[in-house]
Amino acid sequence: MASVAYGPEAVVLVLALAGGAGMGFTLPVTLTIAGLLAVLTVSYRQVIATFPEGGGAYGVAKRYLGRRSSLVAAASLVVDYVLNVAVSVAAGVAALTSAVPGLLPYTLSLCLGVLALITAVNYRGIASSARLFVGPTVIFVAAILTVVVAGLFRDHPIVSEHTVVTEHAVQAQADGLKTVGVLLLLKAFANGCAALTGVEAIANAVPSFRRPRARHAQRAEVALGGLLAVMLIGIAVLIERFSIRPVSGVTVLSQVTEASLGHGAPFYVVQFATVVLLALAANTSFGGLPVLARLLAADNNLPHLFALRAQRQVHRYGIGFLALTAAALLIAANGDMNTLVPLFAIGVFVGFTLSQAGMVRHWWTDRPRGWQGRLALNGFGALLTGVAAVIVTATKFLEGGWLILVMVPVLVLVMQRVHHAYDRIGERLALGSVPAPPRPGRALVVVPVAGVSTLTRQALAAALSLGDRVVAVRVVHPDEEEDHVRFMAEWERWNPDVDLVVISDERRRLVEPIVEYVRGVRESQVFVLIPEVEPEHVWERVLQNQRGAVLAHALRRDTDSVICRMRFRVAPRDEHRRSPQPVH
Repeated sequence: MASVAYGPEAVVLVLALAGGAGMGFTLPVTLTIAGLLAVLTVSYRQVIATFPEGGGAYGVAKRYLGRRSSLVAAASLVVDYVLNVAVSVAAGVAALTSAVPGLLPYTLSLCLGVLALITAVNYRGIASSARLFVGPTVIFVAAILTVVVAGLFRDHPIVSEHTVVTEHAVQAQADGLKTVGVLLLLKAFANGCAALTGVEAIANAVPSFRRPRARHAQRAEVALGGLLAVMLIGIAVLIERFSIRPVSGVTVLSQVTEASLGHGAPFYVVQFATVVLLALAANTSFGGLPVLARLLAADNNLPHLFALRAQRQVHRYGIGFLALTAAALLIAANGDMNTLVPLFAIGVFVGFTLSQAGMVRHWWTDRPRGWQGRLALNGFGALLTGVAAVIVTATKFLEGGWLILVMVPVLVLVMQRVHHAYDRIGERLALGSVPAPPRPGRALVVVPVAGVSTLTRQALAAALSLGDRVVAVRVVHPDEEEDHVRFMAEWERWNPDVDLVVISDERRRLVEPIVEYVRGVRESQVFVLIPEVEPEHVWERVLQNQRGAVLAHALRRDTDSVICRMRFRVAPRDEHRRSPQPVH
């Protein structure tokens, strides 16, 4: 539903370049888009019936077209989710600044603020249930239909200052243009296809419907598809009826609303309903992309951290990735909706085409009763969306479409590399096979020591409980002779009954001598227990030299030893001190 706010404007922006002759094609172009919407709606009814567990482009392509095609579908969906957030936020702010022009200079700041608010809400784990969407959606749809009906019955539009300024501005641009070329019409069609970006959403969310899920989802697909078509066509009729033209800083929907209802309270109701619905539209990506990322991570196509859920059952890494990339797009576009919309439909139509092609493969392979008609329908849908994808890509290439053509293959390559990395790790770990029974072996525990203290005693006590043999290791530098003599005297006086290895290093290295020693030991299992102080206050951590962290990193990188970092908590004097435990 939210695409009504920017779909018609995307068409008008192109056709207005040809003046009145071009604007006369607003309704035919919109009817063509509505026809494609009808084909997609009927086609996705079949996707819903075939994939009641959720039949998005990734799932369909994965089952019927192979892994590489599924990765292309997934990459296009990731791009679509990011662009949905950026476009929805920018369109919502555009509606706000159209209602309150004084906010126009703060467009980018408002966009980033709205994005930050939506991100914070999702990090808090507030679920976007269907009931939360019902109220704003009903208000928005009722408002748009009111605008359409009022505009159709109004004999003369309510003229505003924008109408006069616009006609002169566009007339100046249109001088010298005699005819409307096919390329211009194709470009207008490609821009307007941004209005179709939500068609697949219901097919992705079939499990969210009540039983029988597929039947309710199919009804919702038809109802919302028909409602969207009525709204798009109605707005297109009013654009031609009122001779609406694009104006900098004022949306086309805002001009249509003002021409139909005037600049009173109903105008502001429509504008603020648009702002709220667009914010909710952006929020749907925060529910969709993290789930897609979780599925990709489960298939070893993304790092497994994308499958982790935080305390409030939110996928914090997917949310963070979405927020950062959307913020980068908004900054690059300076919060301008019309800069972002031309990029929107490319990835969507790639997903449409792959989904329809996968359904063709499904009908051809399984051949259930009546499969010929269903195959023809999905085949026709795949043909139309494939042609639309080519048109959208070709006409938008120089307007930023090249960025999508670069990003989708890059994402596919990244996912392939991640998958290969997990394959190598799985092969090394012999996943899927039964390992030999575990057998105990001799273990050596190496403890780096800097002095004789309670920390050293606790570390050696923990080490004695871990392995068969414990060795304390101390690195000595040439200019620390006096300090070393004092240490040896304290060690001999203490006599902990633990072997001490002193390594002399003339190059004043901190960790390399210990790494070289560990690599040279012969025991089958080597533990390195690194004692560290845990300060009482957070700010006191800046007082530490971080040598333990540096040593642990070097040992993990260059040896096969098991690294244990033992934290000794410095508590207040009156607090009972627990014996520290090694932490892997």
